[in-house]
Amino acid sequence: MPTRATTAQVIQTNISFAVNAAGEIGPAEQVSVRPEINGKIELLPVDIGDPVKKGELLFKLDDKELQQQRASNLTDIERARLSLEKAERDFKRSEQLLAERLISQELFDDTKTAYQLAKNALDRAQKELAILEERLTKTEVRAPFDCTVLTRPVSMGQAVSGSGGFNSGTEVLTIADLNDMVINAHVNQADVPRLKVNQTVEVAVEAVAGLSVTGIVERIAPQATIRNNIKGFAARIVLKDVDARVRPGMTANIKIPVASADNVTAVPLAAVFTERNPETGQYERFVYVKRGNTFEQRMVKVGVADFFFAEIQEGLSAGEVVSLEMPKEEREKKAREMAGETARTAGAAKGGAPGKSAPATKSGEGRPKGGS
Repeated sequence: MPTRATTAQVIQTNISFAVNAAGEIGPAEQVSVRPEINGKIELLPVDIGDPVKKGELLFKLDDKELQQQRASNLTDIERARLSLEKAERDFKRSEQLLAERLISQELFDDTKTAYQLAKNALDRAQKELAILEERLTKTEVRAPFDCTVLTRPVSMGQAVSGSGGFNSGTEVLTIADLNDMVINAHVNQADVPRLKVNQTVEVAVEAVAGLSVTGIVERIAPQATIRNNIKGFAARIVLKDVDARVRPGMTANIKIPVASADNVTAVPLAAVFTERNPETGQYERFVYVKRGNTFEQRMVKVGVADFFFAEIQEGLSAGEVVSLEMPKEEREKKAREMAGETARTAGAAKGGAPGKSAPATKSGEGRPKGGS
C-alpha cells in the first residue's frame, strides 16, 4: 500500500476557484396556445417538433356556423336599412304636414319614434355583425413568433373551449423559441454573494458530451427557497449561441468563477496552517519549510485558493519544500504545553493559587480565505 506524501514542493501554477450549481434548461418564452372562442378543430397542420415561422397557421376552428350567422346578419342589416329609409320618409312627410297643421302632434310623434327605432335597429344589427366578424378572425390562430411545437394534446375534429370561459380554455399547442434558451438554477445560499447580474458563467450540458457554452446571469431571486432540503436562491441564466443539440429539460452544470490567478507561487492546501495569535487576537497563516533535517515555521500571505492549491503572495519561493503535516518536533512541543496547562489547572482546582494559564491556540489545516 503506497504511503501518503508528507512534503510537497512549492510550484508555479495557475489557480482558478469556482463554485458549481445545477439547473434545468428551458425556453426563455414558452406559450400555451388556446383558442379565444369555442369551436371544433378543423385544421391542425403542425405536430410535435415542427418548426413554425411567424404568421404561419397553427390551427383553425370550424366556422361554418359563424358564416351562417354572418349571412343572416347581413340580411338583417339590409332589412333594417330599408325600414329606416321608409321611416325617414314618413318622418319628413309628417314633419311637413305638421307645419301645415294637416296632422296632429300625436301622429307626428309616432312617426318620429318609428324613425328613431329604425335607426337603433340598424345600429344594433351593424354592431352584431362587427362582433361576429371579430369572432370569425379568431377561428384562425397563427404563430406569434418563429417557434417550435413542444406539445399537441388535441386532435383534428376535437371540440375545444375558448379562453374566455371559467377554465381558461383548452390547450391546443405549446410552442417555444428554441433559439432563446435559459437555465433555471438553484444556487446555494453560501455561493449567492459571489454571483452577480450580467456575470458570465461557464455551462456544461450533461446530455451532450464535451459541449460547453457561455451563459449570462440575468436575474437572481431576492428571496431564498428550499429545494431538496437545501436553502438557496433561484437564478435565471441566459444561454448565448445555443447549440442545436440543446433541448428543453436537459440538465446543465454551471461553473461560477470566484477568483483566479495565473503563474503564481502555490502550495497544497494541506501545507497552510492557521493559528490565532494570543497577543493580537488575529488569525495568522504559516507553513513549515524544510531546512536540512528539520522544519522551520514561516509566516506567509495567502491569496487566491481553490480546492487543491493556495497562492502564496509572500513568504515562499518556487522550489522550496514544505510539510503537509505538523512536524514531529512541533507536535511534541504542543503536547508538553498542553500537559503543563492541565497540571496548572488541576493545581488551581485543589485550592492552590491559580497560576497564569497560557492562552489557548488553534491550529489546523483548511482552505484559505484571502491574504493576511
